[in-house]
Amino acid sequence: MDERIAKYEDKMNKTLKNLDSEFGTIRAGRANPHVLDRITVDYYGSPTPLQQVANISVPEARIIQIQPWEAKMVKEIEKAINMSDLGINPTNDGKMIRLVFPELTEERRKELVKDVKKKGEAAKVAIRNIRRDANDMLKKLGKGDVSEDEIKDMEDAVQKVTDKFIKKVDEAVEVKSKEILTV
Repeated sequence: MDERIAKYEDKMNKTLKNLDSEFGTIRAGRANPHVLDRITVDYYGSPTPLQQVANISVPEARIIQIQPWEAKMVKEIEKAINMSDLGINPTNDGKMIRLVFPELTEERRKELVKDVKKKGEAAKVAIRNIRRDANDMLKKLGKGDVSEDEIKDMEDAVQKVTDKFIKKVDEAVEVKSKEILTV
């Protein structure tokens, strides 16, 4: 494949990876430590990712346990979780924090699936924008010393890559939706 097209394929791949990481933060009834990935804690005046100030474990299917390395961080971590959009109230025993994930209601599962589909749609739009950028670049090449046939072949290659990534997004949305709807 032409290296001029490869950089656009790389951008599409990054879009897909970003979608996967976003899906990781959507909780599906089971405790998944990745829901804490975006939470930062005030650690000596600087916002620090939760993973860097505590040990995070999943002792049971619906419980996340957070063991701070410094006892005084319990309150800070609890505050950060309460301020996040996690929607779970942490409980602490002075030494560690527990997050108990309630069973998801049917209604909540459907809302989460809608959210997954929205994120999937946004990823498709991003991929199509990358395709547009690639096609714009090819049009500029067409004004130079590249033949029309070569441009047409490259446009076909860009479309094939776009189709491949759109299909991957659809598959990722399908897998995550099934995971959420499985009780």
